[in-house]
Amino acid sequence: MDLFLDRDGVINDEVRDGYVLRPDMFHFSEGVLTAMPILARHFNRIIVVTNQRCIGRGLLTTAGLHEIHAQMLRTITAHGGRIDQIYFCPDTNNDSPCRKPAIGMGLQAQRDFPDILFHHATMVGNTLGDMQFGKNLGMQTVFIPSTQPETAFPHPLIDHRYQNLLQFALAIQ
Repeated sequence: MDLFLDRDGVINDEVRDGYVLRPDMFHFSEGVLTAMPILARHFNRIIVVTNQRCIGRGLLTTAGLHEIHAQMLRTITAHGGRIDQIYFCPDTNNDSPCRKPAIGMGLQAQRDFPDILFHHATMVGNTLGDMQFGKNLGMQTVFIPSTQPETAFPHPLIDHRYQNLLQFALAIQ
């Protein structure tokens, strides 16, 4: 089984009306560093899929994003967790084939890891776009209401709802 995670609002606190543009702006959401080792034991592969419009807008370079992700990965690994691959979409256009809810990042992951079976995978995100991405690929969806607590549940795009990544990890361990 494979786990797909959105980044902002799931792994780290989302910057309100802005972007994580430097490593010092990246703050793990509560419970994430406890959740990651549990998830690592449960899932064969953990893949991050993240829209990063800030690159297309010229606010962050790809090298800057890699620096943020390198720090994130070092910290997760130091706490006994892992992330196997990170895919990001820098495009600003909502109709981009890689920008969630479009499935481009999922298809790239499947090209890189041909044994991915989307119908055995789970997508965890904090927006209905993340949920649509998961459903478009046939995944189970888990909604984290970190930035959109008003989102109704039950909802046709949402299979499960947990307050945060740790609550999800504890429920499946």
